[in-house]
Amino acid sequence: MIKFVGNLSIKRKLLLTLIFPSVISLLFAGLFLILLEISEFQKNTRDDLSTLATIIGNRSTAALLFQDMELAKENLGVLNTLPEVKAACLYDTHGAIFARLSKDTHEKNTCPQSIGDEKTRFESVNLFVVQPIVVDKEVMGSVYIHADYTQSYWRKIQFTGLLFIVLIAVTTLTYFLTTPLLKLISSPIKKLVNTVKAISDTKDYALRAVKVNNDELGVLVDAFNDLIATVEAQNESLTRAKDRYLALFDDNPTMVFNVTESGIILSVNRTGAKQLGMTVDELQGCSVFHFVHPDDLPIMHDLFGHCLAIPLSIHKQELKQVCHNGRIIWVRANAKLVETENQQSSLLLVCEDITETHDLTEQIAYQASHDALTGLANRSEFDRHINQLVTLVRADRSEHALCYLDLDQFKVVNDTCGHLAGDELLRQLGDLLRKNLRRHDFVARLGGDEFGILMYQCPLNEAFQACEKIRDIISDFHFGWEDRSFNVGVSIGVSSINAISGNSVELLKEADAACYAAKEKGRNRVHVFLPDDEELALRQGEMQWVSKIQRGLEQNRFCLYGQPIVPISGKQEKMHFETLVRYRDDKGLIIPPGAFLPAAERYNLASAMDRSVIGNLFKWLASKPDFLDNLSVCSVNLSGVSLSEDSMLEFISEQFNLWAIPTHKICFEITETAAIANLSSATKFINHLRERGSLFSLDDFGSGLSSFAYLKNLPVDYLKIDGFFVKDIVDDEVDLAMVRAINEVGHIMGKKTIAEFVENKEIFTLLNELGVDYAQGYGIGKPVPLDELTLINPFPPAST
Repeated sequence: MIKFVGNLSIKRKLLLTLIFPSVISLLFAGLFLILLEISEFQKNTRDDLSTLATIIGNRSTAALLFQDMELAKENLGVLNTLPEVKAACLYDTHGAIFARLSKDTHEKNTCPQSIGDEKTRFESVNLFVVQPIVVDKEVMGSVYIHADYTQSYWRKIQFTGLLFIVLIAVTTLTYFLTTPLLKLISSPIKKLVNTVKAISDTKDYALRAVKVNNDELGVLVDAFNDLIATVEAQNESLTRAKDRYLALFDDNPTMVFNVTESGIILSVNRTGAKQLGMTVDELQGCSVFHFVHPDDLPIMHDLFGHCLAIPLSIHKQELKQVCHNGRIIWVRANAKLVETENQQSSLLLVCEDITETHDLTEQIAYQASHDALTGLANRSEFDRHINQLVTLVRADRSEHALCYLDLDQFKVVNDTCGHLAGDELLRQLGDLLRKNLRRHDFVARLGGDEFGILMYQCPLNEAFQACEKIRDIISDFHFGWEDRSFNVGVSIGVSSINAISGNSVELLKEADAACYAAKEKGRNRVHVFLPDDEELALRQGEMQWVSKIQRGLEQNRFCLYGQPIVPISGKQEKMHFETLVRYRDDKGLIIPPGAFLPAAERYNLASAMDRSVIGNLFKWLASKPDFLDNLSVCSVNLSGVSLSEDSMLEFISEQFNLWAIPTHKICFEITETAAIANLSSATKFINHLRERGSLFSLDDFGSGLSSFAYLKNLPVDYLKIDGFFVKDIVDDEVDLAMVRAINEVGHIMGKKTIAEFVENKEIFTLLNELGVDYAQGYGIGKPVPLDELTLINPFPPAST
């Protein structure tokens, strides 16, 4: 009942509130009125009839005393005027009927034969009155009256019914009069409810309730509208937050999974579903391990284990995922254990597709370890394999071979047909080497036209035979380009990798030295490195000097010496000397140039040394103005490489300008062989500096095969006669003739001559007789540091 009433509308509840109390009040009032009327009626009738019975009893006292029945009946006859009285009797002292009055002969309306225990009472609508007749406290009899009040009760009921009708009418009138008033309450509430339903159904928080009156309901409507406005603002904020979340979650370029600790997918963003080739709904409930490559399942399980063991850290791993269509992608997985509000643990798994990056990394790694032209391994990868072998042989005492290959006549192909042809030749030779090696051997391109081969489990004698076979294969190879055909050879150096071998650098030095020896012996041959090979030992010594020279240039370990050059005629001139270079080692010992200059020239360090010498020499001269004033000529050597470098001319000009050195006091010495080898470059170089006032000297003249033929093409100022001829002119007529010829030709061409290796007075005197202009040698003065140079006069002036 209460639930039913609770589900009624406000209007009906208000009506019920109005009607229910009225009806209940009406019922209770009617009931009370009926009960009250009945009670009052019964009391009044009882009192009235009892009073009447008392009066009759008093009047009938004499009749009872004198047994006057007629008088008794006369007294009872008074009751005939009362229609309600049905019967009346007068009883004597013994309780017997003395006289009676009966209007109805019906048995129930007659007097009882004996008064007995009868008392005054109501039975339904019947009233029974028993009134004793007492005289002087003595009961003389009783009066009995029976009255039927049915008609009286009915009149009471009619009256009560009329009263109910009046009350109902009044209630109905009240209902109709209060209904409009109820609408003043229910109508705003109904409108508010309708607005609430509309907002609930449409989720349109822009709707507002209509305010009807400024009463409490109006306040409620205003409060509701304010609340909805707040909800609308919060909803918009939540919508924006949701949009941002969806953008971060669904539109995130990474794959986002929320999985249980056992790997069951609870949720996944659209990117993850799209990447795996399934829908979000299809993925939910699946195991994330189902999409991991079988090879990487242990990695994924370890990742989950680390997350559970260290929940506060973010754990990372790279692994392969298998998509629904079978496509394999590489992902970088970031995982962390998270907890929801209800303390439920799950794993947040964010996977970034790094397939392209991984492929690029592999490609870069491949490119870093392979030669782009031939596809073979490169120098760094070759070094790594050598170091692995060195470690291996020290553990298992095995023996392997390192082969260093340098192509012969490759420059011919490059110069004749261009670099494209040279590249194609290298590609074809790379394939040729790869196809003709054992399956487990390793081949690499070390740079330029050089290749390296590692022959595993191969003694030195077997390696030599294998290299001979490779040499024959390359010799028989014909390279065709356009309408031309070329044959190339190869020089191969072989070194053994065994338990006493050094590191990769030393092993490569050994093989390179052996390869160089093969080239020196005529090319297209195989040379095996042996520790007691003197030729290779010299080569090894030169290679060791490379790092020392580089360190010397960086740490300024080269120091400058000077050796005097004096006029033979005895004529006094200002200081004239040749600048020489020495190397100071870690112990402070001075190393002569014969130990390091061959290595510098062979390994392209000569030009750097020339720059160092010129820069330091000019700086020293600039710091000694008095010495510079007394200086006639300072000679400084240039290598053949420097003659062909345009940048060297620019460097020398900069140094002249930087230190303000008079150009006419500097004489550049170049060797005859270097000048002839680069005749056009040398001529251009000499002319450029001579135009600025500098002098040139042709060193070691006479050592070349065609010295005189080239001399007229070289615009030099001095000829330095090779000391090989000078040192024996006193005893060797051929040497004497050579020196005389060189001196005469030089003078004819307007050039001054300088004799080298003048070690005693006899040579000095003979040179004076020949008319040679200057002398230089240990007999004149040994090389000394520049600060110790002084003017000297080694021998008395020769007579003319």
